[in-house]
Parts: sequence; structure tokens; C-alpha cells
Amino acid sequence: MSESSAEAVVAATATANVAGAAGAANWRRAGIAGAAIGVLAAGAAAGVAVERLTVGRGMRKKARLALDATGPYGSLRGTPGRAVADDGTELYYEIDEVEAAPTTGDEGASGSRRRRLFGRKAPAPVTVVFSHGYCLGQDSWHFQRAALRGLVRAVYWDQRSHGRSERGRAQADGVPVGIDQLGRDLKAVIDAAAPEGPVVLAGHSMGGMTMMALADQYPALIRDRVAAVALIGTSSGKLGEVNFGLPVAGVNAVRRVLPGVLKALGSQAELVEKGRRATADLFAGLIKRYSFGSKDVDPAVARFAERLIEATPIDVVAEFYPAFTEHDKSGALPGFRDVPVLILAGDKDLVTPSSHSEAIADVLPDAELVIVPDAGHLVMLEHPETVTDRLADLLVRSGTVPAANVGGHGSTAQQPGR
Repeated sequence: MSESSAEAVVAATATANVAGAAGAANWRRAGIAGAAIGVLAAGAAAGVAVERLTVGRGMRKKARLALDATGPYGSLRGTPGRAVADDGTELYYEIDEVEAAPTTGDEGASGSRRRRLFGRKAPAPVTVVFSHGYCLGQDSWHFQRAALRGLVRAVYWDQRSHGRSERGRAQADGVPVGIDQLGRDLKAVIDAAAPEGPVVLAGHSMGGMTMMALADQYPALIRDRVAAVALIGTSSGKLGEVNFGLPVAGVNAVRRVLPGVLKALGSQAELVEKGRRATADLFAGLIKRYSFGSKDVDPAVARFAERLIEATPIDVVAEFYPAFTEHDKSGALPGFRDVPVLILAGDKDLVTPSSHSEAIADVLPDAELVIVPDAGHLVMLEHPETVTDRLADLLVRSGTVPAANVGGHGSTAQQPGR
């Protein structure tokens, strides 16, 4: 959810820069909002101001372009497919298949002949379904995808109105998006991309909430087919109480005005998008503050996060935001009690604080709870080896992959774009 707050600050500032006096007239009603939300930008703006004393705008732009050109992140692709949600929205997904084990010619012929004679059908493989967070996309799993590629059948999908998926058709007709809708979307993706066999569910932030909504609406699916669950940097509810690292006065003001400001921003999307580009430096500072917990994040990774979030239109940001304050799926969590569960969060996550992961663990006492030091909300990008290691261990514990196959794949530092 930090992305939404960051977007609001950047967009409001940008609109003033681009629209001039006419834009200011449009925003007179949101004067209080500018002051309240401005608290969010203070730290980032200070950092940007210092940087501007030593680095020119042209040089900063060239640096971003260089990182875009050389960074391999988000370059992995699989077999594409599309699922259709209950409102007709097309949901884009990609499948990474398991690499076939080498066999001799005789063994292959014998195995093939035996299946023909007796009509035996190989059991459907386990499929790991990765659900991404708010203002992100399937490519946010880049490091985990690189590490697990070929070892396990995996599905990566873009939630509605994100990435390559279609803009929500119901939302185009004025229907608010809700977490329950996202749960039904996930069901449609599973039906299309993994109609048979065991399923492992992995979700980050909004993706974890999507999984909870799936469990709430389709308990039989969880009971009969889900082999393991990974909940990363997510929450089962009470997101309206998150303070985003702000003082009490500041966060109370933000809570009062942010929904209205986002709605106003969404209604002037074209103007705001121009402003976002004009205020790229402030935007980058905000993303870094609310996405990462450590100060020495790889610049290429930080830029990759910027690109992912930049790709989400402001009207989509505004459209999704109200769903989080209404989200409450604590009652669905017991549906995961009978399978191995990984709960993982960064200890410096300002968006879905680690206390929310601890609350989930209280309901699922047999789950593995991992709090990653010096990690923020985008923990899977900031500390990819840790997240991949724990995911690999979960897959082994659930019998999804043999332990021997996982060795050496916990680190993605050697081949981030393979």
C-alpha cells in the first residue's frame, strides 16, 4: 500500500508543476491533503535535494536509462496464456514448465510403450502459482523465477488492471474492485493454467490477500488441492491502522484525505501521468523509502522497482486503494492449517508491518515464521536469496521437489537473468 501513498504525493506535486494556475484551481479543494500527505515525502525530498546539489538532472536521467538498458530484471518469459474472470476480464499468465529429466532411448521407448498398453496417465505435476502485490506485476518475482526455473512447474500471473492483464471490465462499469474479486480471479487462473494436480500458492502483499480470499470462497479447493502456502509481506486485515512510519497527527490526516485525493487524481489520469514523469526524482526517493529497509540496495534493483510501479496507471492506483481498508480475511486463515505454511516479512516493512505477519502466525501456529532483518516491503527483491531459500525449503517440505534438486538454487546472484 505504500505505493499508493507515494503515487498520491508524486501525482499531486506533478499536477501542480504541469498544469500551472489552471491545475491549482482544480486542486484548491485538496489543499489540506497536500499538507497532510506531504509528511510522507519529507524524507525522500530531503534526499533528492541533497542529490541535486551534486548530480545534474541530465546525469540522473542518463543513469536511469543506463540501468534500464543493462538490468536483466523482468526479462524472463514463459508460455503465455489467458484466463477469463467472472466479469469477462482477461487475465494474463505465463507458465514455466519443469525441465524433462534425460532418459536413455530404451527407457523412453519402454515407458512410452507401457503407457500405451495399459492406458496409464502420468499424474499432473505440482504447480506453484505466484500472485504479485499492489502496483506491481508478475515480474516482481524475477529472482525467485530465475532460481526455480526448470525445477518446478510455475504459473506467474498479472492481477486485473496490472501488467499485461486487461483492465477490470467491472471497474470500467463503475463496480469497485474488492479483494473477493481478486480471489475469484485467482480461481480462474488456476482453472485455466493448473486444472489438475496439487497446487502451491505463493503471494506477496495484495497477492497474499488474494490467496486468503480464494480460501474464503473456495475451501474445497484448498482442502483437496493445495499442498503448501507462502504468505510474504502480507496482512489478513486491520490495514487501516498502519501508520506508514508517520507521527500520529500526520497519519490521521493522511487517512482522512487520501481516498478523496486518489479519487481526484484518478479522474485526471492523463495530466497526472505527465506529472509523474516530471517528478521522477521525488518518485524514486519515495519508492526507495517505502519499498526497501536497507540503505545499500543495488541501484539496478531499486530502478527495477521504480519501473514496475511506474507501469501502474494512477487511476488503477486509486481504484484499488479502498479495498485494503475493507480487507479482513482473518477468518479464512484456518483453511491453511493442514498444509505447510511459510510466513515471511521484512522487519522494516512500513506498508504491511511484520506485526501483521506475526498475527497470521498466531492463527497458524505450525507455520514457519521468518522475519528478515534490514528488509522492507519488497523483500523478495531486496533479499532474494533469503526468500528463495525459504520457498525452496517449503517446496521440499511439501514434497513438491526433491531436496537434491534445490541445492545451489537458493542464490540468484550469479545469473539474475537466466
